[in-house]
Amino acid sequence: MRGIILAGGSGTRLYPLTKVMSKQLLPVYDKPMIYYPLSTLMLAGIQDILLISTPEDLPRFRELLGDGGQFGIRLSYAEQPKPEGIAQAFLIGEDFIGGEPCALILGDNIFYGGWFSSNLQEAITSAESGYATIFGCYVRDPERFGVMELNSEYQVLSVEEKPEKPKSHYAVTGLYFYDGRVCELAKQLQPSSRGELEITGLNQLYLREGRLKAQVLGRGFAWMDAGTVASLMEAAVFVETVQNRQGVVVSAPEEIAYYAGWIDKAKLLESAALYGKSPYGEHLCRVAEDRFLR
Repeated sequence: MRGIILAGGSGTRLYPLTKVMSKQLLPVYDKPMIYYPLSTLMLAGIQDILLISTPEDLPRFRELLGDGGQFGIRLSYAEQPKPEGIAQAFLIGEDFIGGEPCALILGDNIFYGGWFSSNLQEAITSAESGYATIFGCYVRDPERFGVMELNSEYQVLSVEEKPEKPKSHYAVTGLYFYDGRVCELAKQLQPSSRGELEITGLNQLYLREGRLKAQVLGRGFAWMDAGTVASLMEAAVFVETVQNRQGVVVSAPEEIAYYAGWIDKAKLLESAALYGKSPYGEHLCRVAEDRFLR
């Protein structure tokens, strides 16, 4: 299973914050935004990951994340010269995907909730069986998102991009799982009126084949698209609240890697040392020394 993080775009909704920096490098409370989607793919057990970003921002991501070795993963990079739609990621990443099932997550999407690993594993199993999976979350303003229409058995009836009259309140989040045919299907797409290769169009191709499934993230689950000033602040406050009230750290890639057995205690402590005396580094030290956590 391969994974792609799409961290391109100009981030104009966050200007002037993103005038000289990718939004995915901005902080969400105590860590860079990119740590959150990276952690989601790692929770799914994916170790081969491609990060796609602009030519200007790729060097900064390389400096921050390196080759992924500190996380026990293999991290590659590719350029998206200009944003031409989410589905463009499968054209850029075709060689990396190599005909294998693939997950795609948008670089500004944050997920947090119980049983999430089970949702991810079910999506992987479906992808390996020739299906695509989209993740839905209830929102008050569905007209701002891609929207999925479901029947009583949670089967997908339709998917629409920012409809004027939404058929449901379930937004399609920025997390997608596809089978090994995804690159070939992406090549069938034509640019929309916005001049983009729409991910909704790709999902509709799978739906026509009867091969589009949905995972509905229910009550108690948090999904945030940190692409605006308001949502960025909301995400930071949410992470702060969870971490301070529950005593856990949300989306710590080194911790995930340690629990998965991808890195050992020595490697975890080496990473902790790089973070100095920061609360994040101190947390990694506690994880390494707490024999009940492993």
